[in-house]
Amino acid sequence: MTWPDCGTRLLSAETLRRASRAASEIRRQVDGIELMIPPQLHVAAIEPIGNYALRLSFSDGHKRGIYPWSYLRELAERQPA
Repeated sequence: MTWPDCGTRLLSAETLRRASRAASEIRRQVDGIELMIPPQLHVAAIEPIGNYALRLSFSDGHKRGIYPWSYLRELAERQPA
């Protein structure tokens, strides 16, 4: 992702998948169930949600996560320049 004021930051599919705020993912975390990341995980599709977010679909079948731009920015700022 490229941000005008902080440059380009790469967000891996694994980082994005682990950061999903979908209710099913929150429940999994609360229940203490570890997320198993398959080899070669990738973002399979990107769908804009209005002007405020993206819906990402992953190669492991997860497609319920909505990532607001503000949250993507927060994740990007955690990545090294």
